[in-house]
Amino acid sequence: MKHKMITTGGKWKVIVLISFLFPLSFFHLTQAQDTSKVRVKPYGFIRNYYTFDSRHTYTVVGGEYNMIPYDIDTVDGVDLNAVPQGQLQALTSRFGVALSGPRVFGWSLSGKLEGDFGGFGSNNMVLRLRLAYLKLNKGGREILVGQDWHPLSGDIMPEVLGMAAGAPFRPHSRTPQIRGTRYWGSFGYTAALLWQLQYMNNGPTSASNPASTASIVFANNALWPEAFIGANFRQGVWYLQLGLDAQILRPRTHALSGGVTQKVDETVTSLSPTLYLQYVEGLWSLKFRTLLAENTSHLNQLCGYAVTGVNPDGSWSYAPIRNSISYLNIAYGKKYRCNLFLGYMQNLGAGEPLYDFGTGDYRIYMKGGENFTHLASVWRVAPSFSYNIAAFNLGVEYELTAANYGDISADGSILDNSNLHQVMNHRLCLLVKYNF
Repeated sequence: MKHKMITTGGKWKVIVLISFLFPLSFFHLTQAQDTSKVRVKPYGFIRNYYTFDSRHTYTVVGGEYNMIPYDIDTVDGVDLNAVPQGQLQALTSRFGVALSGPRVFGWSLSGKLEGDFGGFGSNNMVLRLRLAYLKLNKGGREILVGQDWHPLSGDIMPEVLGMAAGAPFRPHSRTPQIRGTRYWGSFGYTAALLWQLQYMNNGPTSASNPASTASIVFANNALWPEAFIGANFRQGVWYLQLGLDAQILRPRTHALSGGVTQKVDETVTSLSPTLYLQYVEGLWSLKFRTLLAENTSHLNQLCGYAVTGVNPDGSWSYAPIRNSISYLNIAYGKKYRCNLFLGYMQNLGAGEPLYDFGTGDYRIYMKGGENFTHLASVWRVAPSFSYNIAAFNLGVEYELTAANYGDISADGSILDNSNLHQVMNHRLCLLVKYNF
């Protein structure tokens, strides 16, 4: 289906529709400029998922975004989590507008505003902001300001049918950022400063409550934004990126010491190097990413950080929990497309002893809270098949996810010789989608 470009000077029905879906209409932003040069291209889709899970799993977005199966929870010999579930939902149906023009100071101006209904309120149908950014392009240079995919996520992602798009094996986050990209022929670099909004790190609830919670305050209190830098290479069918992500959190600003609350200065720093490789030629596609992840819970990955010491002033010392995380995605076809996704995660621990608050009471702050502090490893195999014609997609995917749970060792890794056991979930996903 071909899309016609629509100027802001006409097609009032489209303008009314966009204004209704996005109450903060962007059209007033162009009133001081020559709006005849601003082009607007609506896009989106209606997407319905039916999912079946063989047991309770850790999910978000109404169960569409599947992470891993919960551990066995036994009462009188019965596993309370061994309960199958099934549902049909269209929450992630999407609407967006792509903007282009005019030129500003000799740079090409463009932007995108995009949302879906994956946010959650009392009625489970809340409009959610996905993308909202502007871009300036000139030659081989690009500057982006606004909410976009995290550089570790990118627009290039596994071709799985499931809503999670490969998470927790693929870093997954859309976040406010300032990003610059520069290319000289096939070589380039990407540098970005990033702030948190919808995807957040975990940390202690309060000075007196050690329970884990997700909040943007841990990043905001540190003042320094997250930073990413990557070197890129594009040549024909190949794309390669080497990158490094750095983050500083300030988990607490005050603490109890001797029964008195006082201000403390404590931080945890993490560095996560990555390699991404892509090959696309004809009907073939191969994508591979490996990441030595430190405290990437804000990227929907199952790692975090832990307390390694208690200081005289009541402050805590921390160390990031390290995970080795990789995925491989192979796809072939167009009208009939076959896809295979493979993912693996291994808990490598903190690399130093954790502080024991008493009889194995370790304070670990990670995605999913205390449910996954004893997670040793996870792997996934997900084959899928889709039928694609014009604006219509129909697909089926089988997803086998296995989580290995055990006992925590003193360095945050998992003992492999004591109580190590595997829990599996079988997920069936059926997709029907109408694109426009």
